[in-house]
Amino acid sequence: MKNLNTRAKRLYAVFATAVLTLILFVVPAFAADDPLTVVSNLSDFIFSLIRAIGLILLGFGILQIGLALKSHDASQRANGMLTVAGGIVITFTKEILTLITGG
Repeated sequence: MKNLNTRAKRLYAVFATAVLTLILFVVPAFAADDPLTVVSNLSDFIFSLIRAIGLILLGFGILQIGLALKSHDASQRANGMLTVAGGIVITFTKEILTLITGG
C-alpha cells in the first residue's frame, strides 16, 4: 500500500511538472498583417525547394548520360535522358503552372 502511495505521488508530481511547464512556456503567436503575403511567401519557399530538387535531378541525369556514353550502355543512356527530362520539368514547375493557369 505504501509503495502504491509513493508511485501515485511521483506520478502526480511528474504530471504537475509537465502541466506547469506547458503553461509557463506558452508563446503567443501573432498573426501577420496580410495572410495572403504569408501564403505567397510559403508558396515561393516551396517552389524554391522544388526547383532545387529539379536541378539536382538534372545534374544527376547529365552525369548518367555521360557515364552511359563512356560505357556504351543504351539502357543507362535512356534512363539518363528520362532523368534529364524529369529534372527539367521539375525545375520549371512554377513557370509551367503559371502558363497552364494563365496567371
